[in-house]
Amino acid sequence: MFDFALFGSVFVTLFVIMDPPGITPIFLGLTSGRPAKVQRKMAWQATAVAFCVIAVFGLCGQQILDYLHVSVPALMVAGGLLLLLIALDLLTGKNEEPTQTKDVNVALVPLGMPLLAGPGAIVSVILAVQHADGIGGQLSVWAAIVAMHVVLLLTMRYSLLIIRVIKDGGVVLVTRLAGMMLSAIAVQQIANGVTQFVRNA
Repeated sequence: MFDFALFGSVFVTLFVIMDPPGITPIFLGLTSGRPAKVQRKMAWQATAVAFCVIAVFGLCGQQILDYLHVSVPALMVAGGLLLLLIALDLLTGKNEEPTQTKDVNVALVPLGMPLLAGPGAIVSVILAVQHADGIGGQLSVWAAIVAMHVVLLLTMRYSLLIIRVIKDGGVVLVTRLAGMMLSAIAVQQIANGVTQFVRNA
């Protein structure tokens, strides 16, 4: 049978980790200056990439990590460094890539991964799938994963309305705010990874 308690537990865990409200300013900062059609497409792309990554690791995540001899702390530090590079670009206002290339990169990296489908979400899904009992438990876990990505898509999709209100000056402010938030997330992620390295040593 469908386990509503497990569904709620996995959904809340992913909600806290993936943080849909917190992703709004970062999404606006990364997609500012692009046509609304492109921004909507990027919201779909980022959500699809995040779901695909989460699904792959949910199905065979532990085997992938074991095969590559990659530990969870290493995954956390690598993701943190990648996010830090993006955050520095947002803070300094750099825009060196061609628009078309940048559109694809922003949707895939860092939005889809590692911002949405980051180490925390990946590890949580791996553990949830491993500990789910029977078909009902598995169905509950995957339903929570799908529901979480629907929330992420709606959050990014309708956050574009904010751009129409805050105009260009507000977009610049949001971009800098997004850079600062993203850098803090990156540093925390790196610190957590290093801490786990030390504990496991």
